[in-house]
Amino acid sequence: MTNNTYKYLLSDLKNLKGVGLKTSNLLKKKKINNIFDLLWRLPKSYTDRSKSTEIINLKIGDIQTVTLVPYKYNFPRIRNLPNRVYCKDKTGELDCIFFNSYEGYIKKVLPLNKEVTISGKVSYFKNKYQITNPKYISEDASIIKDKHNKYSLTEGISEKFYNKIIIQILKNIPNFEEWHNQEVLKKFNGISWNNSIIELHKPENIGKYRSNFYKRLAYDEIFASFLVHSEIRKKIKKIKKQRKIFDFKVQNQIFSKLNFKLTNDQKKSLTEINQDLISNQKMFRLLQGDVGSGKTIVALCAALNVIKSGFQVAVMAPTEILAKQHFHLAKKIFDKETNIEILSSKSENKNKKDIINKLAEKKIDIIFSTHAIFQKKIVFKKLGLIIIDEQHKFGVNQRKKLSDKGGDNCDVLLMSATPIPRTLTMTIYGDMDLSIIREKPKSRKDVKTYTKLESKIDEILKFVKKEIDNGNQIFWVCPLIDESNKLDHVSAIKKFEFLNKKFPNQVALLHGKTEVYEKEKILNKFLNKEYNILVSTTIIEVGIDFPNANVIVIENANKFGLSQLHQLRGRVGRGLKQSTCILMFKSSLTENAKKRLNILKRSTDGFKISEDDLKLRGFGDILGFKQSGIKIFRLADPLQNNDLFELAEKEIKKIEKNNEDISKYKVLMKLYDKADVINDIV
Repeated sequence: MTNNTYKYLLSDLKNLKGVGLKTSNLLKKKKINNIFDLLWRLPKSYTDRSKSTEIINLKIGDIQTVTLVPYKYNFPRIRNLPNRVYCKDKTGELDCIFFNSYEGYIKKVLPLNKEVTISGKVSYFKNKYQITNPKYISEDASIIKDKHNKYSLTEGISEKFYNKIIIQILKNIPNFEEWHNQEVLKKFNGISWNNSIIELHKPENIGKYRSNFYKRLAYDEIFASFLVHSEIRKKIKKIKKQRKIFDFKVQNQIFSKLNFKLTNDQKKSLTEINQDLISNQKMFRLLQGDVGSGKTIVALCAALNVIKSGFQVAVMAPTEILAKQHFHLAKKIFDKETNIEILSSKSENKNKKDIINKLAEKKIDIIFSTHAIFQKKIVFKKLGLIIIDEQHKFGVNQRKKLSDKGGDNCDVLLMSATPIPRTLTMTIYGDMDLSIIREKPKSRKDVKTYTKLESKIDEILKFVKKEIDNGNQIFWVCPLIDESNKLDHVSAIKKFEFLNKKFPNQVALLHGKTEVYEKEKILNKFLNKEYNILVSTTIIEVGIDFPNANVIVIENANKFGLSQLHQLRGRVGRGLKQSTCILMFKSSLTENAKKRLNILKRSTDGFKISEDDLKLRGFGDILGFKQSGIKIFRLADPLQNNDLFELAEKEIKKIEKNNEDISKYKVLMKLYDKADVINDIV
């Protein structure tokens, strides 16, 4: 086997016989960009054309296969009349009807007095059997007498053509050398990758998720992903950096300024981060914690340690308002000798230039901003730590580039408030070291969660008025911006108009179409209590911290994923007051929807909720992450294939411990993970 055998599978679709530019573009609309991608568009069912039936025994309305002899053509000269071929076998007669087909084509596929096999849907007209526009016609019966897969097709591509190109690929699959060891292969009864692919596309194997061939292929993609992550970790660990020297009295001074004690999880995470920072290996760590678990204070403590050791720190937040909140917290807990700045889109050009110059001269110790902080024109004198808040939309390739951004001496800490099951954590963040904060500060009260029928709106409004009278603020979340004829959801605009009549001049509206500048303006006004109610779509899900907002009302709560509802609920309960979440729903709830809402009512533990969410949603639908840009496996499923995830993790640890040569896995990694990072590894 040569090193280039995999290139056939990763080559352009136009390399397939019969696939031109038009067909290639149609397939690419379905995100099928190369030959390998076609292998994972699995058949959803099949049509059995394998059994031949005599004309006398044909069943009207069924797809049937029949071998017959054409004996006469009828090609009318009157427009719109169909062409007809009279056919027979020893038991009776049948007409083949053709609309919009040329005489030459018909004569070619149905030559007179020759035995031909056709397959199609049988109808009956004027005491005679008919098959209209049969697509399966051949003098070679073996081509038709088979089970033909049915796929989810894009417009312009027929089932017959799709089957033809899949068969072509299966015949031309390179014969790869085995990359797994015998111990692993035993788990799948020794079946090879090539044979597994062939079995995967057999009609009789549709839906056999627990078969050896299916599990083998699922394991391959899990293992390939873990292997790439492992190599990235190793590559980063090889980078030797200047050790940061800490005086832990600095962080103890911060602790003394806080009006609460750090939880055990916070202390453990801070210790792990500090150990990375003072080592001579580059840190590439994720700090994962449930909403309200106190990740920010941990990150800022680590940041101050880095500053006092002579380095600069950059903190990136998803929104300017969150960047400002981090900035103000730092101003509050850091000593006066620490130079703190914020760079925002509203900063005047003169101030921006001044900040940029000061960063280059190391006159600023820590800078808070949005993603703009990583523009090419912004240069740091001695950047020692990058902190990225709410980075859950970053893929492995983006994270790799981010790690390279600050140079060898710059450590990277990413933070995420999206708690997910362990199998998903291994999948999504396997290239990083991980610190988890599950425990919440004891001073923080759990948000009381209630479900309410939408017909009880008057009771909710009465409760909202009482909260406003007590000086509190309310989030009101709706699924859609405008009215929809297709979806029975409540519109954010309509709800704003409704609430504005009930609470004049106290309601603001925020949605995805709001301009960035206007969005920041509205959020600032809400923060300053110029509005009491903020009607919004789910754009408030992450990145906002309003201590005075202690009520959130979520319309059509059954339309949201559990994890998303938990994130939304996390927008309240940031202050010392008791907070409330009201989940509104219609009367016609499915049993599954009832279970999901009850899970949320019973628990405020994001990790537990995400596990339950995974169990409820089941195969192929992972916590709504499809909408969040996070890679979804083609076959493997974190719930169904938990044992395969554990096996892959075990094998990766062996490879790392023994420092194995991974060149034998080159084809595997090239096929399953085509990220640029591979070129640096293998």
